[in-house]
Amino acid sequence: MKIKKAIIPIAGKGTRFLPATKQIAKEIIPIINVPMIHHVVLEAVESGIEQIIFVTSSGKFAVEDYFDRNLELEAYLEKTGKTKELELIRKIGTMVDVTSVRQKEQLGLGHAVLMAKELVGQESFAVLLGDDIVIGPTPCTRQLMDVSEANGGASVIGVMNVPREAVSKFGIVSGTPTSADKRTLKMAGMVEKPHPDKAPTTLATPGRYILSPDIFSILREIPRGAGNEYQLTDAINVLCQRKAVYAHCFEGERFDTGNIYGYLDATVDFALRDPELREGFINIIRQKISKHGVCL
Repeated sequence: MKIKKAIIPIAGKGTRFLPATKQIAKEIIPIINVPMIHHVVLEAVESGIEQIIFVTSSGKFAVEDYFDRNLELEAYLEKTGKTKELELIRKIGTMVDVTSVRQKEQLGLGHAVLMAKELVGQESFAVLLGDDIVIGPTPCTRQLMDVSEANGGASVIGVMNVPREAVSKFGIVSGTPTSADKRTLKMAGMVEKPHPDKAPTTLATPGRYILSPDIFSILREIPRGAGNEYQLTDAINVLCQRKAVYAHCFEGERFDTGNIYGYLDATVDFALRDPELREGFINIIRQKISKHGVCL
């Protein structure tokens, strides 16, 4: 079955980006001139997703507005002959069908996913975290879709190798490699933010999932877990006991733009990738290093 819908939870308060997020949604903060959330939605669209379901909270209207048409701006750009900008703005406003559901109380990622149940219905769907950007030759979500299709529509969790000292920041998976694909494991389970000495592997989940609708009934069953929240990790563990679930080590570079250093990392990397910005950006960095007497 073709996966057409993706849930993107964006209800968090973005406290790491205060005071900016006092007035604007974190997901709208740009990396150079493109909002963080644009990169995540573009990955979904390029993977074949037709409908985005934002799980929102108060103050997130700007995210939905960004993906809507702005006819007044389009008219202004057309009148002033800014055809390149006009084409870009129109493309954003028509790139995907967007809807939303309100998460009135933030009770964990599992709770956020459950909020979208009625909009998803009885079909498999993708989940992409709104502050994790993955750049690679093939969209990360598309890679997980392909693994799901190769395994009869099974649920698939995207994973990446991290240093052992970093495992306590992630959900960590365990499992057995499949004979068909060395990058794919049949999962035995997940551990949420384990101590480095107790982590079963160094395969971490940075926020990409393909899930079957079975997950919704499990999310209704599970008690609150770590942080007194409904953890998606707990629900996936239950799903592993009932059906085959796979973990796939995706190809691509991941940026955690949910924190300041990850955001700066992405900004520098994206500037260096852009042929129009690269040389100018390098010159700016050289000048600033010289000005501030920084030794590298």
